[in-house]
Amino acid sequence: MADTTTYRLILIGFGAAGQGLARILRDRGSWLEQRYGVDLRIVAVCTRNRGTVYNTTGIDPAVLLDAVAQTGHLRNLPDQRDWAPEDMIERADADVLVELSATNLADGEPATSYVRLALENNLHVITANKGPIALHLPELRRLATEAQLYLGYEGTVMSGTPALRLAWSSLAGCEISEIRGIVNGTTNYILTQMEQGLSYADVLAEAQRLGYAEADPSGDVEGYDAAAKAVILANVLMNAHLSLSDVERMGITTLTRDTIEAARAAGERWKLIARVWREGEQVRASVQPTRLPLSHPLAGVGGATNAITYTTDLLGDVTLIGAGAGGTATGFAIISDILEMHLLWGR
Repeated sequence: MADTTTYRLILIGFGAAGQGLARILRDRGSWLEQRYGVDLRIVAVCTRNRGTVYNTTGIDPAVLLDAVAQTGHLRNLPDQRDWAPEDMIERADADVLVELSATNLADGEPATSYVRLALENNLHVITANKGPIALHLPELRRLATEAQLYLGYEGTVMSGTPALRLAWSSLAGCEISEIRGIVNGTTNYILTQMEQGLSYADVLAEAQRLGYAEADPSGDVEGYDAAAKAVILANVLMNAHLSLSDVERMGITTLTRDTIEAARAAGERWKLIARVWREGEQVRASVQPTRLPLSHPLAGVGGATNAITYTTDLLGDVTLIGAGAGGTATGFAIISDILEMHLLWGR
């Protein structure tokens, strides 16, 4: 491709998602440039515990990945900076902030402040962080629109599986009346394993050992993560104005082997379902353990996989199934947002 646009990226956070993005750029960066005309360069990485590096010409993704693999941090690399994320956003010569810090569903901080500051400093923003989008989307959209900058957040619902983009792009022209989804891989894994006769406690311990569940699993098993995603789906795709407190929420901790077996005997299966629907002029949302008939497309989705069904006026039910977590999947979500940004702003 004759014309190439260079995008210089600041990464805040270099956990699974940041490393997933770096792996894609290491392995497919040249192909992305040839195929789409985008030269994606990581010029800065800011982390809370692993060090902060900045180089205006770009940092080789392989070098970043090797450093973390060998030492667990970036502090031995050249171009170290004793800069806070705010300093980097204001001082770095960059085009895009990729915000991948830890999710905070109480107030969305510090990620929301990073996003605001980036927009104020003429940086496009892409994030996989649910906090800013679930809690502060109207404000952030307004700031991005006023600054004529791109705000991307595909990775906030089903990681790399394009749940949002399918609805707002491929289903454009349809009216969506209901959304039902398995949007938390941890709980889906637990429920799938419990069907094999294991107890909730035993499966949770195994999920924690495998890295599917955190040491404190309440965000997943009590439904908070799914509730945040339900808010994003409602507000982005159905023009609602919901907050987390508007979501009727129940987790999976009350389910037992007996309740799982009772559903199976009836030809049904328990799933933690995030649901968004229109009720008259209102949009409502819930997260509830739900017994689905085995014939339902969501019932057959096992393990840590995610899925979502859109009920539309013109096509009926449309179901999307794919990876809902993982570093590579989330890294791909960042790439997909960058490519959309390039189509909208880069030419």
